[in-house]
Amino acid sequence: MILIALAGLCVVSVPLLGGRLGALADLRLRGLWIPVPALALQVVITTIAPNGDPALHDAIHIGTYVLLGVFLWTNRRLPGVPIMTAGTLMNSLAIVLNGGVMPAAATALGIAGLKPAGGFHNSAQLAHPVLLWFGDIIPWPGPLPNVLSIGDCLVYAGTMVLLHRTCRRVPPSAAVAAELQPG
Repeated sequence: MILIALAGLCVVSVPLLGGRLGALADLRLRGLWIPVPALALQVVITTIAPNGDPALHDAIHIGTYVLLGVFLWTNRRLPGVPIMTAGTLMNSLAIVLNGGVMPAAATALGIAGLKPAGGFHNSAQLAHPVLLWFGDIIPWPGPLPNVLSIGDCLVYAGTMVLLHRTCRRVPPSAAVAAELQPG
């Protein structure tokens, strides 16, 4: 839930800093359909049917990152996307090397107040995690407790770059200069 709230904060920050959200209508994202099944599958394996076959859930989780990687590659020239890609690669590497689960630090889980439950979790405390420093090590306690990774932070930083570069206001002097250019 905190991930959705953070995405909302990214969007809300645009008008608060003088940008125009209407400029997003001009953003030409390619393959916009690609992340939809990836996100839907993540919701299914973590929320709707977390008690399915663990091997299948692990494979689906890794597959969702493949889809997200394709989407990011398709849009790699947009501002902020290389930063998002770096974060997604960090997350993907940790997930793949840990058999389909993002490793989570016990301390971060404890600070966030999260307790292990049954079923599949895209992030979990593992007995012998690989690349834990790429895992969920940043606690987020409070009303929407969660644990985040450095990769997650890069994804949000890249989102901020994309939104603010796309939605920034053109200074009036630059707009007038552009209109006066012979064309």
